[in-house]
Order: sequence, then structure tokens, then C-alpha cells
Amino acid sequence: MKAIISGMRRGRKYTEQKIIRADESLLNTEMNLVSVYPQVRCQQIRGFGGAFTDAAGYVYSLMDEQDRADVIRTYFDPSEMGYTWGRTSIDSCDFSTEMYAADNDPEDTALEHMDYTRGEKYMLPMLRDAEKAAGHPLQMMLTPWTPPAWMKTNGSRVQGGSLREECAPLWAEYICRYIAHCVETGMDVRLLSVQNEPRAIQTWDSCLYTGEQEREFIRQHLQPALQRSGLDERLTLLAWDHNKERVQDRALEVMNDDFMKAAVGGVAFHWYAGDHFENLAMTACQFPGKRLVFTEGCVEHSVWGTGAELMGAIKYAHEYIGDLNAGADTFIDWNLLLDERGGPNHVGNFCDAPMMYDTVHRRLYKKLSLDYIGHFSRYIRPGAVRLGVSRFSDVIEATAVQNPDGSVVAVLLNPGTKKLYINLRMEDRCYPVELPAGGVMTAFMNAVK
Repeated sequence: MKAIISGMRRGRKYTEQKIIRADESLLNTEMNLVSVYPQVRCQQIRGFGGAFTDAAGYVYSLMDEQDRADVIRTYFDPSEMGYTWGRTSIDSCDFSTEMYAADNDPEDTALEHMDYTRGEKYMLPMLRDAEKAAGHPLQMMLTPWTPPAWMKTNGSRVQGGSLREECAPLWAEYICRYIAHCVETGMDVRLLSVQNEPRAIQTWDSCLYTGEQEREFIRQHLQPALQRSGLDERLTLLAWDHNKERVQDRALEVMNDDFMKAAVGGVAFHWYAGDHFENLAMTACQFPGKRLVFTEGCVEHSVWGTGAELMGAIKYAHEYIGDLNAGADTFIDWNLLLDERGGPNHVGNFCDAPMMYDTVHRRLYKKLSLDYIGHFSRYIRPGAVRLGVSRFSDVIEATAVQNPDGSVVAVLLNPGTKKLYINLRMEDRCYPVELPAGGVMTAFMNAVK
């Protein structure tokens, strides 16, 4: 068995690659087992990626050619992180240098003057470079943070508010025209969510939808508009796009009849309210065949502070393992790149990113979270199938997949403060493994017999 381990020792990153031989004396052991069951086959994994926010693209534009190439190669080269997905906003979000919309004219009810230039200014050059490194178009998700201010009950892009009922048909058409333009530029749009964080009144771009409002907007306006434009055949529509604690609640409210079950392909979720892996698992059970897509997570400076690098890295691995085991099939991290403050953000809502660029000293920093996410995006390839796993205790976290090439990969996390000694078993082989405190390991179970 080949194993790749990442962790932290005396504040420094390290990576080890070694061969672990099966120990026949452990074949019948009952203790400290983590077992992989290749005959238990679950959801297919679609892939991993990150968000091309206006902020990420802006910071990218400030970098020299060498650093830009390093960022793109690390994330998108198939031999590195191997990201195959991206997400971007329809108009501005909080991680934009300013607020903007493609059409701010309340008199333009025919949407004749939509201008996409500002939204593409920083995002599109970064995306084009990423696709060159990947060797293919990235699969993209689009999400609106709010309709234009003139379509809302509060007349503002911020502080929540709701979509004005009389503007619902026009907003659905606006979304479709935005997507169609992106497709015309060569963007491979595959996912669309109705609204980012529809229960949050924010000081930045935000809009509220109850479950009933989201359902009826899809039923009466968005789905018909997608059908008229022919976009319904290329993309999957996702509900919710907010924290996990109410994933099933919103799924039940939105997909409440056969029409809505056909129109909505799954649920998008964030991590900011805690684990709630059980909520995902219940949703997967209640709605078999519907996709569960992780669409946002970051280490928030307001919650974690600015020095929690190892805790943040462990958080990513913990999240991805828990979500995978609960049925999630796609993982799109938040900002791909931020500056030294954790921005820019037009309301100062700063946070961490796996790569950050010091614009003052012109230096690129790669965070430990990059390595931990890489244990999933590098070694769990699109088309992989999750396998059954059991573990002796919650002191160890584990997931496993079979990749399209037949390789069986297990990812193990030790979130604790003490080294763990485990016995990793699959069928007639058992491997003794040491996993350092705070470390994550990828084990290639059928690489060496």
C-alpha cells in the first residue's frame, strides 16, 4: 500500500510518501480497525474546485506572471490539485471590490441594455488561464447574491429584502440571459442555484426567500424561462445554497411534488452552522438520486482569528470526509485567492483562503489547507464511486472511493492531539498505519499487494 501523509510538525508542513506492507499477523485482528468495503458502492463523485470571485480575480491581476502561473498550476494542473469545478456570482457578491449589476436601469424592462463587462473584468482572465492549465473547460456553477436593487422590496442590494412579485418574471429572464452570455463566451455552466444564503440578512449583497417563495419562483418563473432558453438541458438547478442545519427542511419545502422533483436536481449547502452531516444523509435518503453539492466554506477571521492555520486545514478535511460519507458528490471551496487581509471585500468581511497574496511585499503564501484539500482533489478523481467504510472510533475519520482507473483510495484524518495507530483493512489485507496528530493520509489500498 502506498501512503501519502500531510500534517504539521513544529509549525512546518511536511509530506511523506512510503510503502506500507500488509501484515499477515493482523488479518484476524479485531482492534483499531478501519475497514474498507469495495462491494458497498454509493454515490459517484463529480469533482472539486473553488470560486472565481471578483476579489480572487482582482488579486490575481496584481500578481506577476510567475506567481500567477504558480497559483493556476497548483489548483488546476491535473498532476497537482486537479480542480475541475468553479463557481462565480451573477453580478456582485461580498467578495467583490464594489457592488455592481449587469442592468441597473429600472426603466429597462426589456433588458435591452444588459452589460456583462464589469462582472467579467477580473474573473474571466483568471478562468481562461485556469482552463488552459486544466486542459479543458471547467464545469461552472453560477449563483446570484441578489437581484438588482430596483427589483427588490427594500430597494437595495444589501440588508436582505425580497424579490418584488411583479419583478419575478423579469428576474428569471435576467438570470437566463446572464447564463446564456456566459455560455456564449465559452463557459461550461453546469449548476445554478436560485439564491445564495436565502435566510441571511447581510450587510452585503443578499435577498431573502422562504421555502414557498423559492419553490414558486422556480415553478412559475425560473424553470419556464430556462426551458424557453434551452438552458434546462445543460444545467442542474439546485435549491437552498445555505447552511446544512436546514438542508432537509428546504428540500422538503421545495421538492414537494412531482413537477418540482423533476425541476430541481439537488441541494447546495455551506458549512458555517456546523457539521450536520446527519441532515445531509437524511436528505440523500429522502431524495435518492438528487445531488448534494458543497458550494462554500472558508475560515472566517471573525470566528477563527488569523492564526488558526492547522485548525482550518483540519476543518476542511473533516468537512470533506463527513460530507462525502453523507452523500455529497461535488465540492467547491470559496475564494481561490485573497490578499494579505483576507479580501478585498466591499464590506470588510475578511476571511482566509488556501492561497493568499501579500500585495505590499508581493509574496504568495500557500496555506496548510491547500495540502489537506489536495488529499481529496488530487486522489479522488471525477467519476470515482464512494465505498463503504467502518471505523473503530470517532478519534479517526475516514472515507474511501474507487477511482475510474480501478484504484481504491482511502483518506484518513486524525483530528486529535495524539498520534494514532490503526489497522487499515480491505478484504484479505491489513496494514498497520501510524497517523500523526492533526495529520491526514491518503492510502492507495490496491497499489501494492
